[in-house]
Amino acid sequence: MSVGSHFGQRFRITSCGESHGEVIAVIVEGCPANLNLTIDDIQPDLNRRKPGSSPFVSQRKEPDLVQIKSGVFEGKTTGAPILLEVLNLNAKPKDYADIKNLFRPGHADYTVEHKYGHRDWRGGGRLSARETVARVAAGAIARKLLYQLAEITVQGYVEQIGEIKYTPNKNMDVPINFDSVNSNPFFFPDLNQISDLEQYLTHLRKSGDSIGAKIQLIAKNVPIGLGEPVFDKLDADFAKGLMSIPAVKAVEMGDGVAVVTQRGSEHRDEITPHGFLSNHSGGTLGGISTGQELKMAISLKPTSSIIQPAQTVNTQNEPAIIVTKGRHDPCVGIRAVPIAEAMVLLVLADHYLRALSPNLSSL
Repeated sequence: MSVGSHFGQRFRITSCGESHGEVIAVIVEGCPANLNLTIDDIQPDLNRRKPGSSPFVSQRKEPDLVQIKSGVFEGKTTGAPILLEVLNLNAKPKDYADIKNLFRPGHADYTVEHKYGHRDWRGGGRLSARETVARVAAGAIARKLLYQLAEITVQGYVEQIGEIKYTPNKNMDVPINFDSVNSNPFFFPDLNQISDLEQYLTHLRKSGDSIGAKIQLIAKNVPIGLGEPVFDKLDADFAKGLMSIPAVKAVEMGDGVAVVTQRGSEHRDEITPHGFLSNHSGGTLGGISTGQELKMAISLKPTSSIIQPAQTVNTQNEPAIIVTKGRHDPCVGIRAVPIAEAMVLLVLADHYLRALSPNLSSL
């Protein structure tokens, strides 16, 4: 599976590690020298993603403490590849021993077994969402780099979990309060709806079921000119990066699927000497950034690992009934916010260095 473990061209990452192996690691290449970088720049994003942080996510207790193993000296990047490691300290492969010969519905067990003839049955191994630790750690470096180069920021929030949706007042252009978003376990903008979410997720967990979610992402201060048509469009790379996150089933730019019911007179973003009058496109035209805010969304499926019995087959293609035990999220979308931010940051860092700073080797 090494072929699919790389992402990016100029700012490039290689992730490695399995859900219940010894370590999750990532190599970051292309980061310029002299960027001030310490563990304190990376750990906060990992803390936002880690399991066991609330009753509404997986209860796997992992501290997810990052270690910088190379590429940084005396608090600054050297220009060499950066190796980051996070140890798996609370792995419990025995949780999967009873079902190692069964294919979990909704998981990659079936396809991996048929593609490679062998798979890591310990919680999905390489294809587990545990791998996203690597992306978040690398994304934190991209976050620091982009802010230093151009004060580019990327922030996300959960817009919807099941039937509960954030509905801002349409008559008021009030920006998202990200202090509120990051102060609750659901990454939800409206604190008045937190009680409803708590009751909703508690009911789902007790019933042994799960639910999907939708996440909105906003990137600010992105300059005009990022993106390389025709196959390296900025939004195309966002789509690839975001779709690579486990459980993501849809990616939208700007108004997304709502364009189906829009007319051209409504959707086109008219231009004046002072700028655009709207941003239905989400901040790109022809796959190139317009200088507006980049707006995108992802939809994540409900967790497939639930305790309700389901039909499946075993490795001998015989019918069977499976019950998935272990520690799982009733809604994977909750912890996906920092993961999605990381993928957007990685794409932006790569395109920024390719387009605007192609020869930048030192800050």
